[in-house]
Amino acid sequence: VQLQASGGGLVQAGGSLRLSCVASEGSLSEYAMAWFRQAPGKEREFVVAISVSSARTPYVDSAKGRFTVSRDNAKNTLYLQMNNLQIEDTAVYYCAADSSLATIDRPHYWGQGTLVTVSS
Repeated sequence: VQLQASGGGLVQAGGSLRLSCVASEGSLSEYAMAWFRQAPGKEREFVVAISVSSARTPYVDSAKGRFTVSRDNAKNTLYLQMNNLQIEDTAVYYCAADSSLATIDRPHYWGQGTLVTVSS
């Protein structure tokens, strides 16, 4: 499967963005999905995952209550709604896919990343 992330941009602190990740050459419904991010000068970190059925959505603590992950398997699309964005959310955001939620921290497939910049 190939993944294409989009929706990043420049937003002021407290604002919102919605990221999308479209899958091609495969069906999203076969994969657990996740969002990761990499801030400047830092290692890539896990943000949130979502199971195939959307029943399980583990979040990193910093995203809880502000970010919402969802998926539309019919549209082959993964979403990340980000509200109340903070400067520390500035990063390149990557979508990822793996065959199992249990191994989503080491995903087999990666998208190309979309840059989110939060200004004060």
